[in-house]
Amino acid sequence: MTRYGDSTRTLKAVSSPAVPGLPMAPSPVLASAYHLSTDESAPLDAYGRNSNPTWRQLESALAQLEGAAAALVFGSGMAAISAVLRVLAKPGTVLVIPADGYYQVRRYAAEYLAPLGVTVVEADCAQIYEAAERADVVLAETPANPRLDVVDLRRLGGVCRRRGARLVVDNTTATPLAQQPLALGAELAVASATKALSGHSDVVAGYVAGNQLELIAAVERERLLAGAILGAFEAWLVLRSVGSAGLRFDRQCRNAQALATMLHDHPAVRAVRYPGLADDPAHPAASAQMSRFGGTVSVELADAAAVHRLVERSELLTAATSFGGLHTSVDRRARWGDCVPDGFARIALGIEDTDDLLADIEEALAS
Repeated sequence: MTRYGDSTRTLKAVSSPAVPGLPMAPSPVLASAYHLSTDESAPLDAYGRNSNPTWRQLESALAQLEGAAAALVFGSGMAAISAVLRVLAKPGTVLVIPADGYYQVRRYAAEYLAPLGVTVVEADCAQIYEAAERADVVLAETPANPRLDVVDLRRLGGVCRRRGARLVVDNTTATPLAQQPLALGAELAVASATKALSGHSDVVAGYVAGNQLELIAAVERERLLAGAILGAFEAWLVLRSVGSAGLRFDRQCRNAQALATMLHDHPAVRAVRYPGLADDPAHPAASAQMSRFGGTVSVELADAAAVHRLVERSELLTAATSFGGLHTSVDRRARWGDCVPDGFARIALGIEDTDDLLADIEEALAS
């Protein structure tokens, strides 16, 4: 078989060699200190900030899923993104970042990169192609969180190649189970593994993946010196979770499609955004580059109070700002400073039975 399904891919990615007498589960947690050899030329682990076996197994799994030559794990998605930007966005360069993506990226660029002499340009998904014509580094987030607009990565990749710009893609919302940025023109894929890949709402992690080993080595050097590492136990938690990510993400995407369809013409809902809806503005680009449309749906209700009532009256929804976990969650994004209406909410679908979830939300809205 040349290509496995996603559940098989995720399971195989974290599988250990079948050695009789050893556990079937992912490798044990290995901490920071190691015995040294008297042979000082031996390539042994010496200190956990440099590398450790648990990291390497997880990095191998993530590289397989992203279709990359190598991957590096970090203590968070922001740690991964900021490390890449420190390597690529040098003083005097022009950096394009998403105006409609994760708000912390804009804050980081404004507060730390711009004062160093980096020209920071904010562009939304529709504007990013023109902005890339004058850029040295382009960071795209697609689907963009929280509005779920989609960047045509083949088109953007072409612009960046002609310009000689570096293209980095935040693949958090799609995950490598729905989108392969490196195959679509990106030089690096970055993501928060906190979300659907870990999927249990109990660990914070991030990663970078790519095919240019010199570029990966530069990011690895930045991780070593800055110390933005992932703990060995957290790496083990992600490894434990990735094996079931294909199964979980499939249910989340099915739930999202069903919910978006139900809410599309609901009288209590002013607007719905989901790339899987045929009339969604993002659908053409998403259909061309995504194998599925993700586990999050964006909705606009009447006001903030309507969002709070939805959560309070539901038996299955919980209020939380992260997404990709087992439980369906709701986050009113205006509370974080996103430029969205007060009643705008991102619903991150969990793995509940679809019929139960739809009935619960319908009842909560009707109340």
